[in-house]
Amino acid sequence: MDWSPDIDKLQALDDGEWLAVERNYCGRLLSFAARKVPDVQGREDVVQEAFLGAVRGIQGFNRDYGFQQWLFSICRNRSIDYLRRRKLVNSSSLAADEDDCSDPLDRIAPEQETPSAIVRADDTREAGRQLLAETLRAWVQETWQQGEFKRLMILEALFRGGWRNRDTWQRFDLQNETAVAGIKFRALKRLRALAEERDPAGEILESMGDLASESGANIDVGDNWRTARVSCPARHWLARFLKPSGLDEGARAFLTFHLDEMHCEECAANLDDLRAGSQADREQVVERIGESTIKYLRSRTLPGQG
Repeated sequence: MDWSPDIDKLQALDDGEWLAVERNYCGRLLSFAARKVPDVQGREDVVQEAFLGAVRGIQGFNRDYGFQQWLFSICRNRSIDYLRRRKLVNSSSLAADEDDCSDPLDRIAPEQETPSAIVRADDTREAGRQLLAETLRAWVQETWQQGEFKRLMILEALFRGGWRNRDTWQRFDLQNETAVAGIKFRALKRLRALAEERDPAGEILESMGDLASESGANIDVGDNWRTARVSCPARHWLARFLKPSGLDEGARAFLTFHLDEMHCEECAANLDDLRAGSQADREQVVERIGESTIKYLRSRTLPGQG
């Protein structure tokens, strides 16, 4: 099973738990940074800043989301900061990258809305986003367990990739666009049922509908699929992917599609880290980063202490 930290210990600024975080996540963050930052020292600086950013921000960590997802988002932002400082990318590409990693539900509401309306809308969006992420994740897990990997790839192409029906039926050798529409319709019907199981009173779904009718601000399935990383496999699946006989044909086809055609940077970074094999070189990096983190931890006290 994938290791995950004890958030209570991290929020208590426990030295040992933070060092364990660095040992477990340093390699995959370095692999992630390598896709954006060209020089080795720069990557190490980005990862070190990402860990320090995590220490500073851990008190506000939302437990509804995955720790790795949160850590990758910090690393992505630090990579952008690094490139901006060194002017290694132009402003337009930075803006595009920042748009990709921003939360679509953090966009500012129309100016004519009152403060109370904005608060209600924000609460609805947050509840709706959480419900949708849970529902999508449940559907992905259910579809995976059923071995319906082609269906999973089709829905990922449509929602995460934003593909058109025409492109999708040609890629997956379906009969026509109508076949794609049928698969999507049945998936949406099942998603609705899964959402109702999680919101039996219908309050969140009703509020989401009211918000959409009042402002036209639907909660986007594609944005949630990407930001919640609902179809990203656990790390142990990626380890099995590296073994010639580690996965059956369907699961291997999905992971190949997810990595090569959906271009998932987080999963690619995890895979690169697993391929690296020897940890000798990275142990030195972890040690250097750990020294910086411990120094910072010991310079701080929690509110109400000291």
